[in-house]
Amino acid sequence: MGLNKKSVDDINGKGKRVLVRCDFNVPLKNGEITDETRIVAALPTIQKLLGEGAKVILCSHLGKVKNGPNEGESLAPVAKRLSEKLGKEVNFVADDNVTGEAATAAVAAMQEGDVVLLQNTRFRGAEETKNGEAFSKELADLADAYVCDAFGSSHRAHASVAGVTEVVRAKGGECAVGYLMQKEIDFLGNAVEDPVRPFVAILGGAKVADKLNVINNLLEKCDTLIIGGGMAFTFLKAKGYEIGKSLVDEEKIDYCKEMMEKAEKLGKQLLLPVDAACAAEFPNPIDAEIDVVMVDADKIPADKLGLDIGDKTAELYADAVKNAKTVVWNGPMGVFENPVLAKGTIAVAKALAETDATTIIGGGDSAAAVNQLGFADKMSHISTGGGASLEFLEGKTLPGVAAADDK
Repeated sequence: MGLNKKSVDDINGKGKRVLVRCDFNVPLKNGEITDETRIVAALPTIQKLLGEGAKVILCSHLGKVKNGPNEGESLAPVAKRLSEKLGKEVNFVADDNVTGEAATAAVAAMQEGDVVLLQNTRFRGAEETKNGEAFSKELADLADAYVCDAFGSSHRAHASVAGVTEVVRAKGGECAVGYLMQKEIDFLGNAVEDPVRPFVAILGGAKVADKLNVINNLLEKCDTLIIGGGMAFTFLKAKGYEIGKSLVDEEKIDYCKEMMEKAEKLGKQLLLPVDAACAAEFPNPIDAEIDVVMVDADKIPADKLGLDIGDKTAELYADAVKNAKTVVWNGPMGVFENPVLAKGTIAVAKALAETDATTIIGGGDSAAAVNQLGFADKMSHISTGGGASLEFLEGKTLPGVAAADDK
């Protein structure tokens, strides 16, 4: 699926004030950035604009700020790291209003090739509400053109993602997507709309409810659908198996039956665990030592719960990936944060690392797992957006993509 949207390559930033919405939602510990992946991912778009003499104004949210400022979620540490990465000073405007007098003055003083980073957009309050209209206008007033490079936020119709584009466009400015957005949509779009076959989709994670539309949509697109993680137990219960104390979504049992019937009708392979790693209770803390037993998927004891796929399942899933040409993976196979319960996720990651297929990891926990387990450099593409990649795989239009100008 070619992205028929203007990209940063289609605009010339020379002398223009270009507002770039980035995804600098990085993990912080005691004010220090613990993973700079998202900062590094934003660099190509920023460097392209700086190289042609744009005045680059960056904005992003950080953390789960709902209403108003919170010192622990300031973008100050991001400005510091960005300055190091770009080899030039990034002027951070610590204006909790984000677009107040300090920001306006900083932008007015910019020379070509300067970079300004605005404060956390969420400090302004809820971006998706009526407040968003005034905020959209104020953001647009700072800029002549707009580039969205925040795939991780592109599924939200917020002021800094979608609202701002209407105002920029109304005053004759261009709205484009950055290199990161383009890469995300090329990989995910091609995988879903025009995959090289065989196409294998792997879905994990805890709840069926989170992946209802994804399961439905991918069954129509892929050749094999693999189910793991906590949500597999609702499927197993739908097959009539005893699943002990395992996680189950009682309201979704009929849905799971429907999906199994749909797979059969469409001639698709739907793989479920044949065995599971079970324990008496969920580990507490999550990485605590735990005793597990391997049992067949239809023989989980009444006093145990499944916490990972078993060895036979790991082999079955790895085998299904071997001859694939395209693989999309979203959601871990078990409680991967625990070393004993990470085996299933490791087995799948290893199988993906060893295949010649185009391998696409759909953000969130699967991206974290692949990074933590050391397989990141073996994957074709690791999405920077968990929720956004899920909505994309559901077949939804993302507001941040739709808001860019058509070519």
